[in-house]
Amino acid sequence: MTRVFSGVKPTGHLTLGNYLGAMRQWAAEDQHRSDALFCVVDLHALTVDHDPARVRRLSRQAASLLLAAGLDPDLCTVFVQSHVDEHARLSYVLECVATDGEMRRMIQYKEKAARERERGGSVRLSLLTYPVLMAADILAYGTDDVPVGNDQTQHVELARDLAVRFNQRYGHTFVVPRATNPAVAARVMNLQEPTSKMGKSDDVGPGIVYLLDEPDVVRRKVARAVTDSGRDVVYDPAERPGLANLLEILAACTGGEPAALAGAYDSYGALKKDTAEAVVEVLRPVQDRHKELCADPGHVERVLREGAVKARAMARPTVDAAYRAIGLLPPVGGDR
Repeated sequence: MTRVFSGVKPTGHLTLGNYLGAMRQWAAEDQHRSDALFCVVDLHALTVDHDPARVRRLSRQAASLLLAAGLDPDLCTVFVQSHVDEHARLSYVLECVATDGEMRRMIQYKEKAARERERGGSVRLSLLTYPVLMAADILAYGTDDVPVGNDQTQHVELARDLAVRFNQRYGHTFVVPRATNPAVAARVMNLQEPTSKMGKSDDVGPGIVYLLDEPDVVRRKVARAVTDSGRDVVYDPAERPGLANLLEILAACTGGEPAALAGAYDSYGALKKDTAEAVVEVLRPVQDRHKELCADPGHVERVLREGAVKARAMARPTVDAAYRAIGLLPPVGGDR
């Protein structure tokens, strides 16, 4: 079977964008058609200033929401990144293959580093190197497909480059992965800033719909969404990004096409009302299941423990092979 790997970073509460752009597809398609692994990438959350207790809390919540979204541990492997040592082991080896120039060209690093410089500060070294850790996440499992949003495609391309370079220099070790993007709502945008992604790190943003928002909160946020000048409802992402974002969200929630849906509305108000109700209905079963999981924390802990055991068994042969290929001695006396 094709092997799929993807993950979520616990830097904030998971959003509608995480669900429509990734998690729903993981549950509905990827776990059924492939040998799939889904991970809470908590090591990535350490690349910025953080509260340790909050990272732990958000990691548990993210794992619960992955299960609430429909991931079935009988069909896929769900685990926490830091519970599997092979991620960090392989990351350093790949840093010895990557170049400084590659890291500094990563869009997210360039943007965040520039913002910090404007404030007179600097970013952590891990922010520069974390795309290599992301490559290790992917390559350790012999991943074929990486379902990601458009903003993460560059990181999958880096993983491809590192895999090819390592294979050429040290012998064939890694599968060369490919990025896969959902056709609709691959990148849900902020309701107040429709040219910016609906990111989870901004915990107070009125333009962000969180998976655990109450229905009235969802309705209020969608009702206040920024649209565009003009009165007609048309699907034009370039010229009317706010309107296009609402149409894409509605399409993703209802299974329609954004351009076709536009023709059914003659006012922004009606579109916002229907979009809000569609979002509420999409989130309802996720929220209901999340409440059940919160009432049984032992179940989530068992899933994560068993998932880490499975993931470790899958990753270790590849990582050990990479260690041998690059020139490292095997541990004396057998297994590490």
